[in-house]
Amino acid sequence: MSATRDAVLDPSQISERLARELPAWHYEDGWIKRTFKTNSWKGTLMVINTVGHLAEAAWHHPDLTASYAWVEVRLTTHSAKGLTEKDMALARKIEEVVGWQPGLEGGALEGTPTDPRFAYIKYDK
Repeated sequence: MSATRDAVLDPSQISERLARELPAWHYEDGWIKRTFKTNSWKGTLMVINTVGHLAEAAWHHPDLTASYAWVEVRLTTHSAKGLTEKDMALARKIEEVVGWQPGLEGGALEGTPTDPRFAYIKYDK
């Protein structure tokens, strides 16, 4: 394991980095946290499964709390007993994938319809 990946980040710089790199996330009690709002239980499960896949692929495991229309993701590196670059990298990937809106890219993928019957996540933008 790389010492850099596992070095605990300086708490005084974490909030500044989050504001710059991951503005929807916040730092609290040694964790970075983000709540994704969804339109239904189906959307909640889709977010949970997406985060689960990314975390498993990265071999880094978040804590999740969920209800009907939201999912809270909490990241810390348990083995380092604090926040590390691993947490920041996984948060960026989660943000990228869960927040992906292909319809805004203008390509062949049109994205989900605006019809609420098909909506599953409430995007920040």
